[in-house]
Amino acid sequence: MEICLAEARAAWDEEEVPVGALVADESGAVVARAHNATRKRTDPTAHAEMIALEEASRRRGNYRLTGCTLFVTMEPCIMCAGAIIEARLERLVFGCHDEKRGAFGSVIDVNALPLNHKVRVSGGILQNKSADLLRQFFTLRRGTEVAITGPTRNRLYV
Repeated sequence: MEICLAEARAAWDEEEVPVGALVADESGAVVARAHNATRKRTDPTAHAEMIALEEASRRRGNYRLTGCTLFVTMEPCIMCAGAIIEARLERLVFGCHDEKRGAFGSVIDVNALPLNHKVRVSGGILQNKSADLLRQFFTLRRGTEVAITGPTRNRLYV
């Protein structure tokens, strides 16, 4: 999780929401690591989890990441949860819960759905460090949004 927090701080430095992730193989070796890059890539799917899963799949030569564990600083959203299920990850370890979009227990629990794969989940690991980083990030950005309407109204401007 400390590596994930380092990735989250790298995201912050790039003015991205500070979330970091990594995929570890069966032996615990880091296969891939990433942080949020939605603004940099102009891509709403460029969450840390998605980037780490993509890189791990490429490095292993298989989109099935059976036996692997995803570590991430914040509980994954529904989009990332779908990718986690599709990748057939064995385990998910996350830091803080996401009370607005969390898909592994906070808002919904994808493991409770009748899907063909279940993931072992451990949440709350280094929760305070993960939550504090996010809280600080959003506190600094509060009030920096430009008041506009339409489809881009939620964009952050620095």
